[in-house]
Amino acid sequence: MARILIVDDSPSQLLGIKRIVEQLGHEALTAEDGAAGVEAAKREKPDLILMDVVMPNLNGFQATRMISKDEETAHIPIILVTTKDQDTDRVWGMRQGARGYVTKPINESELASTIKNLLDS
Repeated sequence: MARILIVDDSPSQLLGIKRIVEQLGHEALTAEDGAAGVEAAKREKPDLILMDVVMPNLNGFQATRMISKDEETAHIPIILVTTKDQDTDRVWGMRQGARGYVTKPINESELASTIKNLLDS
């Protein structure tokens, strides 16, 4: 069982993703925005992070960059889970340090296989 941090400002998205993570047999931790996500990543050291992009204060691209550049948290794989579905968004997200990219509305099997692939690597 892995500990997975879910960062999303939408309560309904947070609950839906948490349900998927728990159905996969993992422990779900949550944060409501990018700044809280960065703090939770440092405090909890999760095995994986699922990061929304469009959030107030600190967006998911900024939070991903901060987590992936900090030697304390750089080892944690991040999957961006977002409505931003342009190729340029995907490229930019990967350049910020993300290791996976899943678009909303979420395809549960795609999210599950992306999580499994990153946890197994």
